Amino acid sequence: MSEDKTPADPAEAPANDLDADEIEALKAEAAALKEQVLRYAAEAENTRRRAEREANDARAYAIQKFARDLLGVADNLARALSHLPTDLADPATKTFVVGVEMTEKELQTAFERNGLKKIHPAKGEKFDPHKHQAMMELAEADAPPGAIVEVMQSGYELLGRLVRPAMVVVAGKGAGARGKANKGDGNPYAGGEDDGAGGSVDTRA
Repeated sequence: MSEDKTPADPAEAPANDLDADEIEALKAEAAALKEQVLRYAAEAENTRRRAEREANDARAYAIQKFARDLLGVADNLARALSHLPTDLADPATKTFVVGVEMTEKELQTAFERNGLKKIHPAKGEKFDPHKHQAMMELAEADAPPGAIVEVMQSGYELLGRLVRPAMVVVAGKGAGARGKANKGDGNPYAGGEDDGAGGSVDTRA
């Protein structure tokens, strides 16, 4: 006599279609969770990189305020060297001058070791509003408009970041600008609000 393997209760029969739906739902849920984990991991990595970058910047530019305070010392040494006496026959005066020169050189060397670079444009160099500040306009027959004709004060930058623009005199247009500051409108060296620190002529000079 053969055994009847048909389930007595139809509810006990395997629901193959329902199991497939559940599997698909679980797969979709797993994919969504995986995407969410990857997104959180990416956000965490971006946060870590941003914090690391900010920490590196803080270390790199930590001396910026200290360096700015020392610029006055460098300026005074440069002014002293630019007004050297013509007669250095006196041994004491000569020794004093040599000492000032050595001090100024050592200070600049210390600046360079720490990433502080002097901005001292050469005569004839084109005016750069991101590094230079125009203090005066002069009509120069041997210089094109916009060329630097004199440096009034050197500028400095720390690892590419401007600490102080170089204060310069630039060649202007027309003889009317000769020997006086250009305080009128139409200044070709005046920058907009988004330009660098030296974009406009400083009329307080």
